[in-house]
Amino acid sequence: MELRQRALQVLCLTDPEQKSAQTLDMYVHAAQFSIDAQAVLAPPPGIDLPGRPERPVLLKHTEVGRRSPATPEGRAVLMHAIAHIEFNAINLALDAIWRFEDMPGPFYLDWLRVAGEEAKHFRLLRDHLRDMGHDYGDFPAHQGLWTMCEKTAGDIVARMALVPRTLEARGLDATPLIQKKLRHIGAPDALAAAAILDIILEEEIGHVAIGNHWYRWLCSRDGHEPLTHFAELTRVYEAPRPKPPLNEAARRAAGFSDEELLWLNH
Repeated sequence: MELRQRALQVLCLTDPEQKSAQTLDMYVHAAQFSIDAQAVLAPPPGIDLPGRPERPVLLKHTEVGRRSPATPEGRAVLMHAIAHIEFNAINLALDAIWRFEDMPGPFYLDWLRVAGEEAKHFRLLRDHLRDMGHDYGDFPAHQGLWTMCEKTAGDIVARMALVPRTLEARGLDATPLIQKKLRHIGAPDALAAAAILDIILEEEIGHVAIGNHWYRWLCSRDGHEPLTHFAELTRVYEAPRPKPPLNEAARRAAGFSDEELLWLNH
């Protein structure tokens, strides 16, 4: 089977269980796929991307309320929000595979790895929610990640710059702060959640590194100076700047340079 066409098929799925399971199956059987990098693909007529379930209810970012993680309900809301980010991240990786033609074969395999690991993260978090007496879809969520995916659909350089290097990299900064709160609370479910976030943080460093690698590869191909072009893309697409404190160790491990970190800190 051809990888990019299969990624589009799985992206169209609406059931979270099917989508995450089939994404993991793609990742496990990566060696069995051919890759047609030249194919110009399109979604089936009448299909809106990504395929998504009826729940959770999607609200604007400003409409999603916050609750203290000091309560079990608040921790469930927090874990649901992270699960929704991971579900969106599956979609983002699958979208990168099918949408962008004429890239080297390793580009598609890198994003298959990301998709597979995001599916694993989603399933870990969903199982945790179920252990807490909830499930994915029980609380409202927002579509911030996918909105940027849509905005950058016609520009692969912007996609690499502003999804993995910007939006997903924010998770590297936020996760240790969330873990600190959960470990301070000390309840068994809070400690279990912090342990899941250890797995996610380690693998998300690799995902951001993939974004950094292909962003720089594209800048070299197209004759852009990476930092200058990143600043311009941030302005044009109105991408958010990271909120301090930055997790500089994780960002360096993901391939950010000292010059880039200096720019991000100002």
